[in-house]
Amino acid sequence: MDLYAVVLVEMLYGVASLVLISAGLAVVFGMIKVINLAHGEFMMMGGYATITAVNLGVNVFVAMLVIAPVAVGLIGLVVERLVIRHLYGRLVDTMLATWGLSLFFIGLVTMVFGNTTTGISTPIPGFAIGDYQVNGYNFFIILVSASLLVVMLSVLKGTRSGLIARGTMQRPDMAAALGYNPDRINMATFFCGSALSGLAGAVLAPLVGLVPTSGGAYIAKAFITVIAGGPSLIAGLLSSASLFGAVNQIFTFAISPVVGEVALLVAAVVLLRVLPKGVTGTFFKGRP
Repeated sequence: MDLYAVVLVEMLYGVASLVLISAGLAVVFGMIKVINLAHGEFMMMGGYATITAVNLGVNVFVAMLVIAPVAVGLIGLVVERLVIRHLYGRLVDTMLATWGLSLFFIGLVTMVFGNTTTGISTPIPGFAIGDYQVNGYNFFIILVSASLLVVMLSVLKGTRSGLIARGTMQRPDMAAALGYNPDRINMATFFCGSALSGLAGAVLAPLVGLVPTSGGAYIAKAFITVIAGGPSLIAGLLSSASLFGAVNQIFTFAISPVVGEVALLVAAVVLLRVLPKGVTGTFFKGRP
């Protein structure tokens, strides 16, 4: 019984971490069709912002949940104004530009912080379930991810700003005709997506040793989760993260973490072969 409880917790953690990793990319790619290859570097900068703030004496939760998202969001705002806004609708150019930005951010962070591994300890201690030890910080990640999904759904479905953003995503010409500025809406959307990426990197920072190239560990999983989820932002994110997170953790427990990562990739390939439009493109059309 204790083993089943531990496996359940770890499966929820696997799902939650994928939701957290992919949320920022889902907003940017799903709403304004920008393929942001620097997504991992935005997460990496969120981690460094958290570590820097904690070293300066800021409470770790304030650093993770407030300072890091705002700092990375502002960086994203500058990037959008200087680069991205000139490339909307040009997918290949956007990919090249964001790939160049990823290299730029890696070099910049290396110059500032060096190429050595850094990190902070987890602020929540582990505890025992029977004969098994569970990382207490995993519950915090599950809570943050669940809260994030609720907030995103509430904003998209329950606020005027969310309605305007969704309308602009589908028909920017109609939004402009109604007096809304698509350029500003795209700017705000990219800011939110960047802030979510910073939040993800900040929350995951206590679990990993951070180096300037850490973003590369997240980008593949984020793209797989977003693309397999399909066009619906929240439903797609949750459905694909649930499937891949469960597969990853089951094979991790049954065999090894390496096999768990391979199983996740295989599941993604099979899913996209069977459902080329993604989960929500096939089963949940019209969901936000």
